[in-house]
Amino acid sequence: MKRFFSYPLSVIFYFFFFLSMLIFHPIQWICLKIGGYQAHKKSVDIFNWFLLRSLNILGTTFTIENDHDIPVDKTCIFVSNHQGMYDIPPIIWYFRKHHPKFVSKKELGHGIPSISFNLRHGGSVLIDRKNRRESLLKMSQFGDYLKETKRSAVIFPEGTRSRTGEPKEFRKNGLMMLFKKLPDAVVVPITINNSWKLFKHGNYPIDLGVNVKLKTHKPIPVNSEDPESLAAKVERIIIADII
Repeated sequence: MKRFFSYPLSVIFYFFFFLSMLIFHPIQWICLKIGGYQAHKKSVDIFNWFLLRSLNILGTTFTIENDHDIPVDKTCIFVSNHQGMYDIPPIIWYFRKHHPKFVSKKELGHGIPSISFNLRHGGSVLIDRKNRRESLLKMSQFGDYLKETKRSAVIFPEGTRSRTGEPKEFRKNGLMMLFKKLPDAVVVPITINNSWKLFKHGNYPIDLGVNVKLKTHKPIPVNSEDPESLAAKVERIIIADII
């Protein structure tokens, strides 16, 4: 019965999901041109709120477990496992006070209404995963940007999403570059669970009634350990809580 209802509800979800993307693309452009960064960021926050409400159509709920005081007056490096594209809207919305900027593959920088625009103009960095040297250079420049603005980074070191929830080995070079560039920052490990279940039948239909869980772990000062040891420690913390 659940699978039966997932078909029509997935159609309704995709309608509102893509409608939000189409509506907020020109809204973002107008906000950026007229109001600058702050107006654009506000439009992105609201856009992602609508994406979360679209997911609610499927009975999707979000549980954010955060028992820690995450500073808003300094750069945070949010590091998380990656289970699907719907990991991103709750991070943008629930951690909006930290101005999260994403490390993303360059292919996402074009062709996706609203999302590509935000990645290109909102402060995120787009990297070519096949070009290691260029990627590290861009990560270094990204670190300079974050240091100057005191905005925050979101990085998924697995490099690609896990379609079964099973964690993949972290690629730590980009993460260690941020640690070297941002010694005064704090790193905030995040464990995401159940997001992969939305796609267990593929892109259609989307599974119903999934509770996506995000658990933040205790912030760690970047300068508390050498970059390599810290990257390994963060990986262990995140993976330990994956269901």
